[in-house]
Amino acid sequence: MATEKVFPMTLDGKLKLEQELHELKTVKRKEVVERIKIARGFGDLSENSEYDSAKDEQAFVEGRITTIENMIRNAQIIDNEETDNDTVTLGKTVTFTEQPDGDEEAYTIVGSAEADPFEGRISNDSPIAKGLLGHTIGEVVTIQTPGGDMEVKIVKIEA
Repeated sequence: MATEKVFPMTLDGKLKLEQELHELKTVKRKEVVERIKIARGFGDLSENSEYDSAKDEQAFVEGRITTIENMIRNAQIIDNEETDNDTVTLGKTVTFTEQPDGDEEAYTIVGSAEADPFEGRISNDSPIAKGLLGHTIGEVVTIQTPGGDMEVKIVKIEA
């Protein structure tokens, strides 16, 4: 029997997933069912693009519900209270500068379930996070990225 994948996430990330799940089950699911009902009224289902579109959306919503339920069921909450504040770990925000003279960048390292690069939240599976994890303030780290190696200096770590 295969073991279930564990989804590391912050408590805030788990709460957001629970809110999304609630929204999908109580609002979105009902909206899609109503769209299907209306589309059925348009007649012949074999040539009914509205019906096909609504059924596709229903499949997406149901798939997303299943995915979120699995992520919540297998969530591993990151607790930074017990970790060293000088070491990069999951759930911490890391500020670094690209060497030799790059601008400061800051990212919060989170599990893949709550990653959002546009919000500065990168997955622990990303090349940058993998390169930073376990290192400390002041260290210069070489990170292997698809675009080539980059060298960064860790400036600050915040829980």
